[in-house]
Formats: sequence, C-alpha cells, structure tokens
Amino acid sequence: MRTAIVPSSFSSLAGRTPACNKPRAFRQPRLLIVGCGDVGLRVAQALGGRLRLRALSSSPERFASLRQHGLIPIKGNLDQPRSLTRLRGLAPWVMHLAPPPTQPSTPNHASQDPRTHHLLNALGASVERLIYASTTGVYGDAGGARFDETRPVAPATARAARRVDAERQLRQRGKHRGAPLQTALLRIPGIYALDREGGDPRERVRRGAPVLRPEDDVYTNHIHADDLARACIAALWRAKPQRVIHVCDQSELRMGDYFDLVADLSHLPRPPRLSRVDAAQQLGPMTLSFMSESRRLDATRLERELRLVLRYPDIKAGLARPVTAAPTARPDAPPHPAAATGSSPAALAPRS
Repeated sequence: MRTAIVPSSFSSLAGRTPACNKPRAFRQPRLLIVGCGDVGLRVAQALGGRLRLRALSSSPERFASLRQHGLIPIKGNLDQPRSLTRLRGLAPWVMHLAPPPTQPSTPNHASQDPRTHHLLNALGASVERLIYASTTGVYGDAGGARFDETRPVAPATARAARRVDAERQLRQRGKHRGAPLQTALLRIPGIYALDREGGDPRERVRRGAPVLRPEDDVYTNHIHADDLARACIAALWRAKPQRVIHVCDQSELRMGDYFDLVADLSHLPRPPRLSRVDAAQQLGPMTLSFMSESRRLDATRLERELRLVLRYPDIKAGLARPVTAAPTARPDAPPHPAAATGSSPAALAPRS
C-alpha cells in the first residue's frame, strides 16, 4: 500500500499559529487534475489531503472512485469545449495528464492537439501554474545517444507530433503578456508498476511477446508510476517557469535486456528474440514504432532542480516489494497548508 509523503519538518510546523482563521479546507490551495487516471490517483494519494483536489472526468461511473481518493469530480470532456465552462476560476494550479486524441478530427489536424487548446481556452487567465505530462517520444529516434532536455524535438509519428503541439501551446501561453502561465513540461518514457493496469512488465513476458535481437535492439527508458506521481508534485512546487524536465529512472538498458531482466527477476522464461525484418512482419505498427526509437535520457534536472530521490531507481527496485515507509529526507510534498503563511507555492514549498 502506498503512503502519503510526510515532510520531515511537519512536526516542527504543526504547533505554529495559522495565518488566518478560516477553516482548514478554505486555506488549502486548489489543484485541478485533468486526465485523472492511474497517475492522477497516485498524485492524490501522495498529497494526503494537503490540497483541495478537483478532477475533470467525462465518465460519471468513475465519480465514486474519485471521491474515495479525496477528489471532487467535475464533469467535462476535453473533446467537447462547451462542457468545460465550469473550469474557469476553479483552481489556480493544474496538472494536465490527458493525452491528445488518438485520431485527429480531420486529416488537416493530424499533428495538432485540440484537447490542450480547449483546456487553455476554458481555464482562461485564472491559472497560475500548470504541469503537463508529455512524452519522450517527441525526440524521435536518437540512435542510442544520451542527451538532456536541450535536444531539439524531432517527432517521428503523428502521435508524438500532437504532443509537440501541446507543448508549443503551453509555451506560448506561458509567454502571454496579459496572463502569464508558469508551466513545466515533464517528458516521460514508459511508465510501469506492478499494480498499474497495463503497466506490469511481467505481463508482457508472460505473453511471450518477442523483442529484438541484440544487434537490432534499441535503448529504452522507464519510470515507476509512484515516482512519476512524486515528480508531478515536486514540479508543482519546484519547477522553473517554462522548464522541460526528463522524468526517468537511472537505468540504461536496451529493450531486450530490460525484459530479460524482468523475466529473470520474476523467474519467467526470457522472451524470444527477432530480427528487425522478422519483427516488421509479425508485430503491429505501434510496437514497431517503439522498437524504432533508441535514446538514453539525462535526468539531472529531475535530481538537482526538483530535488527528487527516486524510490525505484531501476527495475530491480521496481519489481521488489513496494516501499511502505515515507522518506525522511528531501520531502517532495508541501508542509500542511495550515502551517504556511500564505497560499503561494513559495509559502508552501518544503525546505530542504
């Protein structure tokens, strides 16, 4: 079971007199999570009630689950702009975790993300900062090179191009003179966790899904879903304006070696190996696209600027028993808002 992140300085702050006499719920800053799936729920759990949480959802059947996780559901659909009118003024902080549409509305818009456009229009000038969950697919194939966030984007698929468009929209909004928006763009690789639906790497090994032979293989990058949630929280308080940050662990493995390691650690047979020619004949286009892009990410900013220490720095740690104790150093969640002197991120940020 995952536990809330409790700053080591919390006990010393608990006895201080609040800056105002309003009830606690009204002193807490408000955060809207857009695209509140698995990672969004992990964010809510990690925050442990420190913020007033809202979640945009187009599925009423999920409302009960969202409430159980401490979120107030707001009905709306990013594909239906008129359903988003309630978002304006709802929360000063936003986590945008929703992907672009799988299919464009028209062929002329194949490389555009209308969902981000609709969201920004709905939010208006009421938002102070926004965290966006992008993808490392915006770089395309780097031939196995290791690089940091300054590398130019070169999307090789329409899916990645739509992510680039979303980033562009957010950057432009961040530079708007009338209503500047502090944004952080988190570029995220493959997300995994043993308790994540569709994200348990052992399932792929159990299916016997093939991987490329060593001479054709590509480097891949990964992040545990819990560490990703913690990175989103850390970025909310610590990311520099308009900053791009790689959110990945410390492993540097080729895809086949990664799944071999998963198999060995799980006492399962290693996956079969294919040549690239055979893979093109046997695998679908989505899988082939991932097997055609090789890169190694430098995550120095994650460590130095967000000051985040990963609980799962590699797949060995990720496949071990989940961590049950909150960290005692470098907290990545804010102190209780009742101990702060204001509602700004600077007032709530932990000292480390």
